[in-house]
Amino acid sequence: MLKRSPHDVVVIGAGVVGAACAYYATLAGLRVAVVDRGPVAGGTTGAGEGNLLVSDKEPGPELDLALLSTRLWRGLADTLGEAVEYEPKGGLVVASGEAGQDALRAFAAEQRTVGVDAEEIPGDRLRELEPHLAEGLAGGFLYPQDAQVQPALAAAHLLRASGADRFLGEAVTGLLRGPGGAVTGVRTDRRELPAAAVVNAAGTWGGELAALAGVELPVMPRRGFVLVTEPLPRIVRRKVYAADYVADVASGSADLQSSAVVEGTPAGPVLIGASRERVGFDRTLSTEVLRRLAAQAAALFPVLRTVSVQRAYRGFRPYLPDHLPAIGADPRVEGLYHACGHEGAGIGLAPATGLLIAEQLTGKEPGLDLAPFRADRFSKGTE
Repeated sequence: MLKRSPHDVVVIGAGVVGAACAYYATLAGLRVAVVDRGPVAGGTTGAGEGNLLVSDKEPGPELDLALLSTRLWRGLADTLGEAVEYEPKGGLVVASGEAGQDALRAFAAEQRTVGVDAEEIPGDRLRELEPHLAEGLAGGFLYPQDAQVQPALAAAHLLRASGADRFLGEAVTGLLRGPGGAVTGVRTDRRELPAAAVVNAAGTWGGELAALAGVELPVMPRRGFVLVTEPLPRIVRRKVYAADYVADVASGSADLQSSAVVEGTPAGPVLIGASRERVGFDRTLSTEVLRRLAAQAAALFPVLRTVSVQRAYRGFRPYLPDHLPAIGADPRVEGLYHACGHEGAGIGLAPATGLLIAEQLTGKEPGLDLAPFRADRFSKGTE
């Protein structure tokens, strides 16, 4: 007699997106296994700042995801408690000149049409919100919906709350296949895990996982660095960034781009970013990038010029060419689902991604249109 599989779905990836997929799938009544070749949050999640942002997204599918996730994160903060360090502190985007402020004004006007809260702050009021900001800035916009979590803790507590079986330190070496090539589980370097569905939440390795199923998903790593200062009093109250950060996020250039992004944390250190460059998985510590980030942050917050940087770390954002993640069933291979390619927004977009995957897995109509996130949209001939 054939034994019934103990799992309905296997999630590949124990970062925050994979953890959210496991959490919402188990809430929907599915039996879940999570597999990762490393520890929980061992990839992009563990190198993130924990940003939950609507402020940097123009109206469209990604902002729809972000607004849904904003609501879900509030509920998760109540469910998971203070351990995830959820802070609804808001974001402040600032412009150095009038042209930049005009661009922010037009951007905010479009965002408001889809439910984003954005309040214009004239230059002479900026230091009421952030007393240590540089003088002479033209103005900015306050986004009260922006928030932050500690990403590794968020992933760990989501995964724990899911109750999913965990198989950590096990590399996926292949996919089990059924009649007609349907994906029916995974093979690791230690075992086979059969299941009716497999979710690819492998982050920057999402393309390699898709290739195991014989399909293309052009996920590429986009390297970024973060500086961490010594513990300080709360001299930066919100996430504060320069207006050109929005353009850097939207850019598809492979070249180095950086703009000042500065935020305080409950533990005291200030986090300083953000840089972007496509250099493969090159983990070399770039002193050029670190100097540039430090200079840009000090220009925004002059008080940081006398502060010590304790460490720097780097991570790789899972980048797809159109800056949208792949979410949902792969129409090319039965049984394969994708939840990857979120670039630098995965922590913020994780709950919505997990909920939409769970809805699709259980046959419900997803709460958002998944067509813009189809994994086959990069294939030639796909309409």
